[in-house]
Amino acid sequence: MAASSSADGSATASNNSSNKDTESDTAEFCPGFKDVDAFVKRGLGGVVAATKASGLLPQAGDEFDFYRSFPGFQDFCAVQGERLLHCMSQLMQHHGCRSFMKDRSKLTGLEERFDLVIESNDVILEKVGIMLDEASGVTRSQPVMPAGYQPPRIVVSSWNRKGNDHSGETFHLLHAKNIQRPQLKFKEKVDNSNTPFVAKIFVKPNAIKPLPSCELTERPEDLDVPPALADFIHQLRTQEHMDDMFSHPYQYELEHLVMPEILRSRPDPQLYKPLAETSCTFIETLEDLVALNEKLAKTTEFAVDLEHHSYRSFLGITCLMQISTREEDFIIDTLELRSEMYILNESFTDPTIVKVFHGADSDIEWLQKDFGVYVVNMFDTHHAARSLNLGRNSLDHLLKLYCSVDSNKRYQLADWRIRPLPEEMLKYAQADTHYLLYVYDRVRADLFDAANGQSNLIQVVWSKSKDLCLKKYVKPIFTEESYMELHRKQKKSFNSQQLVAFRLLFSWRDKLAREEDESTGYVLPNHMMMKIAEELPKEPQGIIACCNPTPPLVRQQINELHQLIKQAREIPLLKVSEVLSGFILCSVCFILNCSCTITSKSNLFFFFFLSGRFLVFIYLFYLFIFWEEFHKKAFPETKPQNAAPERCIMPR
Repeated sequence: MAASSSADGSATASNNSSNKDTESDTAEFCPGFKDVDAFVKRGLGGVVAATKASGLLPQAGDEFDFYRSFPGFQDFCAVQGERLLHCMSQLMQHHGCRSFMKDRSKLTGLEERFDLVIESNDVILEKVGIMLDEASGVTRSQPVMPAGYQPPRIVVSSWNRKGNDHSGETFHLLHAKNIQRPQLKFKEKVDNSNTPFVAKIFVKPNAIKPLPSCELTERPEDLDVPPALADFIHQLRTQEHMDDMFSHPYQYELEHLVMPEILRSRPDPQLYKPLAETSCTFIETLEDLVALNEKLAKTTEFAVDLEHHSYRSFLGITCLMQISTREEDFIIDTLELRSEMYILNESFTDPTIVKVFHGADSDIEWLQKDFGVYVVNMFDTHHAARSLNLGRNSLDHLLKLYCSVDSNKRYQLADWRIRPLPEEMLKYAQADTHYLLYVYDRVRADLFDAANGQSNLIQVVWSKSKDLCLKKYVKPIFTEESYMELHRKQKKSFNSQQLVAFRLLFSWRDKLAREEDESTGYVLPNHMMMKIAEELPKEPQGIIACCNPTPPLVRQQINELHQLIKQAREIPLLKVSEVLSGFILCSVCFILNCSCTITSKSNLFFFFFLSGRFLVFIYLFYLFIFWEEFHKKAFPETKPQNAAPERCIMPR
């Protein structure tokens, strides 16, 4: 009997377990989707289809204006536009963002909507990064949270699982938290000081005009001139020296540069070698860098691209440089050779060699900031695509159009500080410049054909590229009014206490980011800073509640942040309405009393004319006094920022 009962019990238990397994297998991730993979696949298909459909729309310009002239097309655009705005508003509401996409001013509506989209993108992408971090297995020591706080749910799917193995083993994502900071190995310490950027160039190859001397002329006290005039002459000479120190080192050479003859004739496109058959050299030693520079000096053109990282650095770090010639590809470890990269100035500033970039706006500044490398004689294929009116000007589109290559953008936003670099990331970096010289040939040929065999379009693209070379890197400088620019972009109305809190938080974030060499977005993202300033929490736990998840430096400096908020809460709320109402009442009584003594109509008219001007003057006077009082209480005097040190460019 006991045996039979135990057998029945075991059978029942097995049936229950099988039923549970069946229920778990049939449970849907969300209505209509069995699991996360099905949901992601459906969503990705929808995004791809929408992207392809958007590419078939009439292009901006004459084509769109032609279709716009038909009432049916106008009605269709209006209906679809309302649907899109409604969908975007729903997405923004779901993620807790401002979502008033409709009912905008006709004058500023487009700009306000664009700001809303940017703000929402920041919030959504930050949440995505948080979830990826947690899904990769990175644990966070959570502080004490207020009642009702719900941590985000972790979803692990096949995107981070190796192959088709369902054993549960996942990739360990190399997030910034797991990478040693490369700044610690730099020979020259990163300059995050609140001073203007000074060029890092010490030797100027291919120079027509030499680097300015750093020797300042002595004060002309020995001249037979009055002391005041001598001081004026010295100031002029000092100002001239400062202008030279902060000017573009190759400005004279670029302004006198003439378009090479090779660009004045239609090229015969030279087909690229297959990627698998092209040698790719990874350069991480000084000897290899010197050898590369000698090879580049013998070429007539080469392609260049950079990989940059900006999240865990205040000014950003250039992590990789890719260079391709007609025969081979090179990848330079710029983190290892950061102090020696200036050697490439010999080939990068050679006016007889064409440097091919795609979208070089940021690349030019990064080369100056990190390496002191400048570019002379550049051709930007992005501007060539714009001149050809291709509709899409990205490198992906050019590769698809001219090379029938589908570029893999999987590592476009990867953390390029990783060392050693995985083979997949090396292949991605190599492909960025491998096809660029062939694209350079094809767009030049198309520009000649579009201009009926003339070189005027080539001249336009080359001139725009030369203007890019003249760009100078400018460091972000903190001033007492820097916070107002961000406050205006957020379009939020703050009272005096909230505005003071925002100013103090902005100053604290900038100072800490410079000291720790972290980006301001890593120290305290904009939307979290706005939330803290708006809520003005009374306790440290309230500050933590405004940040989800809490940035590491905020958790470390929570007591200092609490003191800043406490200081802001002590600022009195000034009642502007009472001051203005009292002023207006006194002014009206004064005018009525004076008008009772005037009988002539002409005198009465003249009196009201003068009293109107008197009212305006008194109003402005009271407004000035009110603003001075508010500024003294809300913004106490602080020590002025240190002036820029007198630095000069000296030969090494």
